[in-house]
This record gives sequence, C-alpha cells and structure tokens, in this order.
Amino acid sequence: MRYLLIQPVFLICFFLSGCGQTQEKGKAGENNVTLDREYPYTNHLIHESSPYLLQHAHNPVNWYPWGEKALKKAKDENKMIIISIGYAACHWCHVMEKETYEDTAVARIMNKHFISIKVDREERPDVDQVYMTAAQLITGSGGWPLNALALPDGRPFYAGTYFPKNDWMKMLNYFVEMNRKNPGALVKQAEDITKGIQSVENLSFKAADKTFTMNDLDKQFNIMKAGIDFKKGGTKGAPKFPMPSNWEYLMQYYYLSQNVDALKAVTVTLDNMAYGGIYDHLGGGFARYSTDADWHVPHFEKMLYDNAQLVSLYAHAFQLTKNPLYKKVVYETLDFVSRELTSPEGGFYSSLDADSDGEEGKYYVWTKQEIETVLGNDAALFAEYYNITKAGNWEHGKNILFRNETHEAIAKKYNLSLPALKKKIEDAKEKLMKVRTNRIKPALDDKILTSWNALMLKGYAQAYRVFGDENFLAAAIKNANFLMKNAIGTNQELTRNYKSGKSSINGLLDDYAFTVSAFIELYQATFDKKWLIEANKITRYTLEHFSDKKSGMFFYTSNEHSNLISRKMEIADNVIPASNSEMGKNLFILGQYFYNDDYISKAKQMLVNVKDDIQKNVSFYSNWGLLEIAFVAPPYEVAIIGNQFNEMRQKMDENYLPNILLSGGRNEGSLPLLENKLVEGQTTIYVCRDKVCKRPVTEVSKALEQLKNK
Repeated sequence: MRYLLIQPVFLICFFLSGCGQTQEKGKAGENNVTLDREYPYTNHLIHESSPYLLQHAHNPVNWYPWGEKALKKAKDENKMIIISIGYAACHWCHVMEKETYEDTAVARIMNKHFISIKVDREERPDVDQVYMTAAQLITGSGGWPLNALALPDGRPFYAGTYFPKNDWMKMLNYFVEMNRKNPGALVKQAEDITKGIQSVENLSFKAADKTFTMNDLDKQFNIMKAGIDFKKGGTKGAPKFPMPSNWEYLMQYYYLSQNVDALKAVTVTLDNMAYGGIYDHLGGGFARYSTDADWHVPHFEKMLYDNAQLVSLYAHAFQLTKNPLYKKVVYETLDFVSRELTSPEGGFYSSLDADSDGEEGKYYVWTKQEIETVLGNDAALFAEYYNITKAGNWEHGKNILFRNETHEAIAKKYNLSLPALKKKIEDAKEKLMKVRTNRIKPALDDKILTSWNALMLKGYAQAYRVFGDENFLAAAIKNANFLMKNAIGTNQELTRNYKSGKSSINGLLDDYAFTVSAFIELYQATFDKKWLIEANKITRYTLEHFSDKKSGMFFYTSNEHSNLISRKMEIADNVIPASNSEMGKNLFILGQYFYNDDYISKAKQMLVNVKDDIQKNVSFYSNWGLLEIAFVAPPYEVAIIGNQFNEMRQKMDENYLPNILLSGGRNEGSLPLLENKLVEGQTTIYVCRDKVCKRPVTEVSKALEQLKNK
C-alpha cells in the first residue's frame, strides 16, 4: 500500500526504561457493561456488531467503541485518549492483541491513565483517515494496527503502528509522565499535528481553463512506464499490490493510443497475478497483496474490495485479449465470492482472515507429503505444475501453490495432450479442495459494507456484460435490491454497514460514490432505467451534503455527520479508487445521460484541481486518469431501441469498447437520447457523440464500424 511520505512535524526522542508488571483483576461489568460469565473480562465493545471490535470485547483493557460516550468521558475526566485502529483480517492486529492487549499489566496502565477506544477502520475510515495522517506526519509512514495517542479533545500528539508489548508500555509511561510534568508540550505537539492533518489532501479551487490532450496521456504513460515491472508485472519491487485501477487506466490508454507497451504492462501483470501465489488456485479469489516481487508469497487475507475490482479488470482484459485464462479467473473468483462471501439476503461479507488455527496462511499451504497422500500417482505432475517441493517453497516445509510454466511446457514434459493435462489438474484440485474444506477455516468478517458491496455489484454486472452469464446478473440485481432495502433511505441518505439486521453508521463519500457507479453499470447491463434514476437521486443528495462549494471537491463526511477534528477529502487513488475521483466520473457519466452540462462542468473542475498531480504520477491518480481520458476522447452514446435490444447489447459487449455509454430498451423511455428514436417493427442502433447522431443502423457490425473513429 502506498503511504504519503511527509516530513515529520517533529521528532519524539525518549529513553525507554524498564517497568514492573503488576497483575490486577479487571473490573468486568462496570459502567453498564454486560457481564459474560465465561470470560474474566468484558468491556464496552460487547454490544458492537463489528467482528473486529468483538474480538477485543474480552480484553482486560476497558475498550470503548468510537462515539460520543467515550469522547465525553475523556473530557469529563480530563484523560488522554488511546485510539487503536485495525480490522478483522489484519494479521499484526491479532498479534498485538494477543501480546499486548490481553496482558493485565498493559491494561492496568491503559485503564488508569487513558480512555481507550477501539476502531474498526473498515466501518470508520473517516476516523482512520485522520489518525493515519497523524502517523504519516510523525513517522513518515503508516499501516495497521494504527495506534494514536490524543488529548481529551481528540487532537493527536503521537501515533505509530505495531508496538511490541514492552515498547508499548514504556511509550505509554513516557507520555503519562510527560503529561504530569509538562502538559503544555503535549498540547503544542497536538496543535502542530492537527494543523498538518487539516492541510493534507484538502484541495483548493484552480481556474478551469485547462484542456486535456493525447499528448498529456502520452507523457503520463512515459512517467508511469519507468516504474512498471515488465517481467513480473505490477510495479517494481516488493510488496506488490494488485492496484486494479492502474491497469484499467492502461487498457483504456492502449485503446486510444495503440501503444503496445501499455498493453504489455497489463497482460504481464494479469498473467503473473493469475499464476502467482496471490491467487488461490484451489478455491479462487485473490489475497490482498504479495510480500515478494514475483507474486509468489501472499499476505493471505482475502478482501471483498480486491476481488470485486479484479473481477471487473479480468473481465475487461478478456474482452480486449480473449485470453481464456482471464475468463477462468473471473469464474473461479465469483465462485469463491458466491461460496464464501455472500449472505443469504444477497449482501457481500467483508473479508477472510489471513490466519487460521493460530497461523498465517495455514489453511492454504501444503507439505509435499500431504500432496502425495491425497493425489497418489498424480502427485508428481501436480507438484511440477505448482512448484511443490519436499523442502517447501515457503517456510517450515510448507508450499504455496503457484505456477511459472505454461500448459504447453508441462504437457510436453509429461507427454500429455492439453485437454488431458487440464483434466488431471482440475481433478487433483477438486480432491485437495475436499481435504482443505475440512481444515479450520480462516475467520470470516461478516459485516456488510455499502461501498464494498457496490464494488462487488459492479463486478458482477460487468462480468455479466462480458460473459452473458445470467447467474452473474441475478447476483448483481439481488445485491442492488439488498442495498435499496437496507442501506438507502427514502431521501437517498446511505448507511455504511449492515449486520444482524441493523445498520448503525452514517454513510461516507465512498458509499455514495461507488453505489452511484454500480447503479450506472447495472443500468447499462439491463436498460432498467430505475437504476439510473436512483443513481441520479443519490448524486443530488451527495452534492447537497458532501460538496465543498469553494473547491468543487467533496468532503469524505456529510455536513450532517462530521464531528472529527478535521473534515478530510479523499483525493489520491489507492488500492480502492478515491471517492472524489469516482464522484468525478459519476458526474461526467450522468451528465452525458441526462444532458446535464452542470454535472459535466463540475467533473471538469474536479479534474482540473488534480491535473498537476495526475501528470506527476498517474499511478497514484489512475481513476482520475480514466476521467481525463473521457475528456480527451468523449464517449459515444449508443442507444439500442426495439424488441431485440438485449441480444444486440450482448453482441456489442463482446467487444472491448471503453468509450461508449449504452442506453436503450424495448421502448424509448424518458432519457433525452432516446426521444423519438423508436422505429416500429425493428431494433435500431444509434451511435451518437456530443448530441449528434450518425445514420441509424440495424446491425451491430455496422454500429461497430461507426465506432472505429475514436
């Protein structure tokens, strides 16, 4: 993951000295916390729904969830605050809990001198955003677990990531002593850091007189190209994150430029990820990132948001290249999502843990002896195919499944036809999967997040458009209806989370941005105008409650639910695109559909505000880059009207056409583009651009000819 490298506001230097550890029984049940007789300690997290928070509900630390109760208590008692942030699939979060937060000596210090608040960063990324920025300002980097120390009013004076137990205790004691002897120093530090937090990633208005050209795109690619690993894919070095929006950007750039290096960057990356250990070759789906430069060794947690975006990416790559490997990845990944991350109501769960049975990756790795026991005579072939060795290709004699040979090379070595090789491998995988299913499974984070669900909804809809599989469309529609029922209010206000029948957190900008984007995609897959209308309603709500009138950008929090020390903007694209870049794209697309020039003007202003950053390093602004491409080469509006609209749409979607916006249906409907375009007794295709349409045609092949002029 990329972190902002910011010059530290100040350096804290102190000598860490030893301290005694006195055991003390916690006060389970105090302050209206319900006692759980099976555990010696129970704190305020026991009433939460987040699996991550519940993991800490029986620590001796008297944790509170983020909220007014904890913040008021800190002010009333004039106590410093500890804000500890993580998520359920985070390996080092678990390590710090076991080593540190389950220790009663640690709890004694924290309970006596601090109000301790535990935060699930996936539920409250707005809180994480503020204190992560503090960590980056202080240390130059960040990560999870994230631990911040703050004044009673929430202003941080120190922040870091993972601390071994003794270092944590020494650090806490240091600041307890500093607060006793020189509290003014902490106040000064907090003031400096807060000023820094408020200045980072909050953009100002820039005059909208800039244009966007192919020359800009060429220059940006040349800068981006220098950081690409053309042998193994991704960016040079390690760790390697999938970063789907980067490769979506390069595919669209290739479509316009025909620059073969751009396409090579994409295919080398997708091939190596699909061959690598980051991909689950037995069960489908991708781990969060690779710890090495070859995609071989994953950090084993599996996140919904990664797999959602990678489904879209591989589906589009199949459209472009027709590589059957990419189709296989999409189908296997969606099988994984359906099997392990889908609720009965049609919502999508958040993640699977990296750990199982107390070990990272234990669920996924194999010894050679285990392979031989299960597969017998076919073990040698399977071992060759997936690089299984007796010594192990990872650690402790364990093997991660990954490929580095083509089917053709293995088939030749074993004197097999390609169909025979593929059948043997699939049969072996099925046998091993049955064994793996009986192992202790990684923990499931079963909270349902609106923004991540929208990403997965969009992935399903795009997979349907590419492959025409009705199961994919059914899953997308079921999830869209789930969101309409459980996440979207009658006035289009969104909630962020859903678990056990309730939502308890107000929606943030990414919830709105990705829901709008998903509904636009679902409209293009179905031509059911209700999804486009709902997307437009949610956009209007977002403009009213999240927009910054001065800059034209969007704040991450609503004006009705913003009580943090800084109201932040999310600008740079990361493993998930920035909510501002997604809203910019939404405004542009909806502006095209509804002939709303104000929307398009707003999108352009947002793009102008970040253009300098895009040009410096598009790798960190690639979703913005997709909006830039839309201004460089405005999309075609393709309307398909008549009884055969769906069949013709499917034929159009067999092609990689990133610069079209589809609309249509059996009748004209109410969109401006569709007015007066129905021809009785035939299905007609209109290819339009900038409100000017070419000659109507009745064959997809002729419409494709009209699109060749990019």
